[in-house]
Amino acid sequence: MEALRKARVLLFGSCAILLSLGLVMIYSASAIYALDNMKDTTYFLKRHLVYLLIGAVLAKWASAVDTQRLRRHARPILGVGLALLVLVLVPHVGHATGGARRWFRVLGFSFQPSEYLKIALIFYMADFLARKKEQLVDLKKTVFPALCVLGLCAGLVFRQPDLGTAATVVFVALIMFFAAGFRIAHLVTIFLSGIPLLLAAMLTKSYRRKRLIAFVNPWNDPRGVGFQIIQSFLALGSGGLFGVGLGRSQQKLFYLPQSHTDFIFSIIGEELGFVGAACVILLFIVFIFAGMVIVFRSKDFFSQLLALGLVSLIGLQTVINIGVSIGALPTKGLSLPFISYGGSALLANLVTVGLLLNIARRNLAEDGTAAEPL
Repeated sequence: MEALRKARVLLFGSCAILLSLGLVMIYSASAIYALDNMKDTTYFLKRHLVYLLIGAVLAKWASAVDTQRLRRHARPILGVGLALLVLVLVPHVGHATGGARRWFRVLGFSFQPSEYLKIALIFYMADFLARKKEQLVDLKKTVFPALCVLGLCAGLVFRQPDLGTAATVVFVALIMFFAAGFRIAHLVTIFLSGIPLLLAAMLTKSYRRKRLIAFVNPWNDPRGVGFQIIQSFLALGSGGLFGVGLGRSQQKLFYLPQSHTDFIFSIIGEELGFVGAACVILLFIVFIFAGMVIVFRSKDFFSQLLALGLVSLIGLQTVINIGVSIGALPTKGLSLPFISYGGSALLANLVTVGLLLNIARRNLAEDGTAAEPL
């Protein structure tokens, strides 16, 4: 179990470094914007710190809770997530911004229920697939029910609208289906059936069509839909090998929109250069590697699937965010885990870390190795 103990340390350590870097970069990327709009250079930093403290408490709880006992409530946990997704769509209940209704506003702070749903769905799917372990090839008893639940969750998220998050939860679920033992033929059928739906979702809305066009060639409309990705290229390109220096980014000066949220990786590349950006990627690789060690070293099927879903969630969000920043993927509003400003996402990511540490600790305890919650 030495590998599992080291995995816990690597997971916790890489997460702590990413969180620390996030604090620095959020202040660097948002200070000028916050001064101009909120008259306070530390506005976003202070709010992020509040979420970070709350997230630390939630992570501590998640690292100590008995996941096997919590598993008995997997259905109600998912039910709460579905209820929140319905409520957020109700006018005057859910908060609408930029044509999307994705948030609840409480005392000046926002909560995005889709972030809760991600973890709730992974937890439910891990329990469902573990219970149906001997019937995973049965279309009626396992495949169709799983797809119905997944379709309902993804559909409600898409209705907000939030195509990026909807696609993320679908891909995470498919990874879990594959690992659980679904037939390849069933998975291929599901994947191919989803392609027309994805294309229809992208092509039926003008702003999504424009994003797709900007992805193919942003210079066709450099002052319109291509502006954001071009500014991201300029930020990354001007950073060179070692960057222009911390706090000295030019693109954050009202050129690159969402520089402290969706495009914070571009500011990292500009201020810290290729070396800094590569170190961030390396930290995420260490995190995912440690998470996969926990997956493979877990002794029960439920814990394996739960850990795999959680690691896949962090990994996919990282790949999508960085892929968008470097122009490898169409623009999607997904934050960079642990680094981007964003309260609900940070809380969900820290709960994810807590649950992964929990799974590792309990496997160590079952092996007779003392391990306290980190």
